[in-house]
Amino acid sequence: MHQLIERMFLATFPHPALAARHDGAVLEVPGARLAFTTDSYVVQPRFFPGGDIGSLAVYGTVNDLAMCGARPLYLSLGLILEEGLPMEELWRVVQSIGQAAVRSGVEVVTGDTKVVERGKGDGIFINTAGVGSLRDGLDVNPSRIRPGDVLILSGDIGRHGAAVMAARGDVEFPDPIESDCAPLSGAILDLIGRGVVPHCLRDLTRGGLATSLVELARSSSTTVEVDEDSVLVDAPVRDACELFGLDPLYVANEGRFIAVFDPADADSALEVLRQRAETPRATVIGHVRRNAPENPDEADQEGIVIMRTRYGTERVIDMMSGEQLPRIC
Repeated sequence: MHQLIERMFLATFPHPALAARHDGAVLEVPGARLAFTTDSYVVQPRFFPGGDIGSLAVYGTVNDLAMCGARPLYLSLGLILEEGLPMEELWRVVQSIGQAAVRSGVEVVTGDTKVVERGKGDGIFINTAGVGSLRDGLDVNPSRIRPGDVLILSGDIGRHGAAVMAARGDVEFPDPIESDCAPLSGAILDLIGRGVVPHCLRDLTRGGLATSLVELARSSSTTVEVDEDSVLVDAPVRDACELFGLDPLYVANEGRFIAVFDPADADSALEVLRQRAETPRATVIGHVRRNAPENPDEADQEGIVIMRTRYGTERVIDMMSGEQLPRIC
């Protein structure tokens, strides 16, 4: 997917908003600054502990806007329905979308519905696009990451992927696992409103924490160091990942983000986040150690992520290769 985006889409569409490699496009329009994003959702099963495809579609788009520092305002809703989808199931999804929109403080203002032949659509696919407003002068962007910056993780990781695995019913887990699916805009706007402005934000969806960190390191041409013991993975999630041979660092999340702060703001950021219901377990997990070398022959020219293990050794964290879990977002 990374190669597809880099070699096809970015090469074909050279707009600066895409080149920023952010969760959404930051656009200047007459009289306003806007953030704009879109995403599609194909999760299977459609209902899982802690959420469903409907709430996931709202929160995923709202969170992408929040990662730009924007206040989410409006959503579009596109539904592709397979012939034969039970109306009761569609009603559940639509009601979930409505409830999630209210919780997130956004409104669905436009949409489209298409029906495809039986066997061609896997029940329901959802596309949402979102628009949010940005404060003048606010710049939350990977290009602002600097050596010395502190990395704060908003909570434990891996719960969304583990919850979807549990919902598939292939294995019964002794301890219930619920997805972390939640809107993050409230926490981000609280930070900004109190003057604790992050240099950069990234929500930890496809590819999990590890891939997000690599993307940030490469986008900013910096080297990032992470402490393994500081990354929270709850025991039921860790057990589930071990059972399936998965690394929780690469498992998708739907209610977690990484925030990059000036070291002078780190304590204030933790204080704000730990008071929020969505982020009570926010913690520092690492820092930006140094710039990547300018020599193009150096292996880490694009930026690297180094994890200091609990045994005192170091290992390089790379971007996820292949698809760890099918259809979880």
